[in-house]
Amino acid sequence: MSKYERDILDAVNLHGSLSVQELARRFDISDQTVRRIVKPLAEKGRLRKIHGAIVSTDHPGEPPFMARMDLNRQAKVAIADSVAAIVRDGDSLAIDTGSTSGFVALSLRSRRRLTVVTNSAFVASTLAMVEGNRVFMAGSELRDHDGAAFDRSTFAVIERMRVDYALLSASFVDPGLGFLVHEQCEVDVASAMKAAAGRCMMAVDHTKFTSQQRLPHFRQPQPVAGDLVITDRPPPETFARLLAPLELHIAEKRRS
Repeated sequence: MSKYERDILDAVNLHGSLSVQELARRFDISDQTVRRIVKPLAEKGRLRKIHGAIVSTDHPGEPPFMARMDLNRQAKVAIADSVAAIVRDGDSLAIDTGSTSGFVALSLRSRRRLTVVTNSAFVASTLAMVEGNRVFMAGSELRDHDGAAFDRSTFAVIERMRVDYALLSASFVDPGLGFLVHEQCEVDVASAMKAAAGRCMMAVDHTKFTSQQRLPHFRQPQPVAGDLVITDRPPPETFARLLAPLELHIAEKRRS
């Protein structure tokens, strides 16, 4: 392994994700040189390339937030538009920190007078300066890789709220186990949001219904009869029993 390969690998593993441009500036080389160095590392599985971001494969769980925003972007935008079509002006929502939730926040900028509680700095900043909105940031200490809060004050804020909808996400959907995520803290916040809400919306793109080599370990609070599942493709038949009590919405992708 060359010095540049080792240095780039160490930098990406340290930060979790870096753009091609950031690596070029860091090592005073061209973007093209970065791509040439990264290519064999990606082919060997040492790194991943995701729409201009170079992502570590050594970090457990999901890639950093902005890299995840680029994964299955069209599907997430379609889901976000579908959620925004359900939500009415004046509604109240609790929104988690998933990457799909980030797109939902962007789509919800078309709504007015929303009341939103979230543990995501991205969601909060996206909706806070829309005229008439009231946005409550739940938590004080933000994680460096996704700007999410999970400290004690997160729960204190959420538990004081009563909202129309809890918008939750998942890393994977299993026909028997339901909706799964990688970390217990995500389940704890989702449970608090669901308890504060009249109805739950699960926003999951079609890739979450496909098999994965390493399953997430923790079960999200499971939706109940009357709750909604919003996805971008009809799920496989193996999920029929899990989804039968729920209101399934298949989002249509934006026309270019």
